[in-house]
Order: sequence, then C-alpha cells, then structure tokens
Amino acid sequence: MAERQLEGLALTVRPLGENDRLLTLLSESEGLTRFAVPGARRPKSSLAAAVPLAHLSLQVGGRSGLQRVRQLRVLRNYSNLAQRLDTLATAQALAELCLQLVPTGDAAPGVLADLLLQLGRLEEVVRERAHQREALALAVQGSVHLLALGGYALPLQHCARSGAPLHPPVGDWDWRCSLLPSEGLAIGALAGARLVLNASELALLQRLPRPAPPRGRDGDLLGQTSVWLHLLALVESWCGEHLGRSPRAFRLLRTGLEPMPSPRPERR
Repeated sequence: MAERQLEGLALTVRPLGENDRLLTLLSESEGLTRFAVPGARRPKSSLAAAVPLAHLSLQVGGRSGLQRVRQLRVLRNYSNLAQRLDTLATAQALAELCLQLVPTGDAAPGVLADLLLQLGRLEEVVRERAHQREALALAVQGSVHLLALGGYALPLQHCARSGAPLHPPVGDWDWRCSLLPSEGLAIGALAGARLVLNASELALLQRLPRPAPPRGRDGDLLGQTSVWLHLLALVESWCGEHLGRSPRAFRLLRTGLEPMPSPRPERR
C-alpha cells in the first residue's frame, strides 16, 4: 500500500515487541486503524510521542500486514487531563466508547470532531479548577453524543410503550418515567425498570444531544452531582444492553464522586 497522510487521535498505545508500540488511531476517514510504531519505546525515538490521547498527524505505509508509522507530528496532546482523576477517567471512558462504537477501516463521520470537542472542554475543567460535577456532566453528555453518532442513540422523545411524546412536567414531583434498556424510556414507574427518572432528570437528559452543556442564565451547570450520577447509571445500563458492556473507566469516575456510606454504630 502506498504511503499516505492520516490525522487522528491515539485511543490506545500498547507495547509491541521489544521496542515498538501498537497504536490504535481514531480518524474521520478510516474509523479505527491500528499501526506499528517502530522504536517508539526508545526514549530518544522521533516516534516516542505516540502516546494515548495525543492528536497526531501521521505518515503511514507498508507493503503488507500491519501498516507502520513512518513519521508523526503532534497536533495537540491532552496528557494534562491526567492531573485529575475525574478528567482522566472521563477521557478514558469516552475513548473506550469509541473503541466499541467505531468500525475498523470505515469512515466515522463526526466522531473524532465530537471527541476532540469534549477533550477540549475537559482541559478547561483542569485549567479553571472547576468542580468535579463538570467532568461528570461531560462524561454523560459526551456519551450521549457518541452513542447517537455510532447508531445507538437514546430514544428521548417518545414513550417506548405508548408512543406518546415525552414531555416531562417539570415541577410535578410525582411524575416518573422508566428505563427499559431493550426498549427505551416509558412513562410511569414500571415493573422491571432498570432505573426510574423524575421529570427534572428527564428534562435535563433531553437537553444533552445539544452541542453545549446545559447551563442556567447565570452560567452555572444545571443538575446536582447526584442527578448526574443517576444519568451516568442510565448511560451505563444502555451501553451494557446494546454494546455488551459499558466503559470500565466509568467506575473510576464514580470513585471520587459517590458519597461514602455512613459508618454503622458500634454495638455495646
């Protein structure tokens, strides 16, 4: 195959042999592609910059079998997300989701652009020392976007059972809808539901397909941490049902966000 230029994001980088690395790249034109990066594990190698969460421009080629990276240029490195557990876990979860959703060797319109957008927003969380809730919200919203781009969109507008429009009556604290993972969202607290949302939670969820995170007039992110954790559980359940499993990094994200259980009083 003739040598060619390719731009994309390094999703995973693993050891290959004694000195090489195996790079899994997400690109707009070829979806997921795997390349050998010769000598990349040598500290002084010109290809050592092939690391996870690096946006790269590559020159690749090879006559047969696994293609090889000949040259690379770093367009942007998101390694600073590792400064915080929440931003790193979110980035890893979104990368995992891409590995599940994106085909190998086929175009993946919009996926790379959306993932780079979320990573840029996570950098803002680090730079501005924002609350962990911001990273959690980006994990949920980024997942909603990627699922839609990958053909597994959450059906948020109509009841899965009756077909009636889902218009959550915000302020009515008795109203409920249920997640039935094999079907979608259905009005009411139904038997067999994986989880149940109130009207405010569904209204927030319905805003997530939009480009920007949901914010109030004062610019503050809508929804409490407990609400975003509930929506994360919904995304995890949907992924588990339709993709076979949810990203493992979601568990890491939960580690620093879920409240610790209260200690039991000692018996006397």
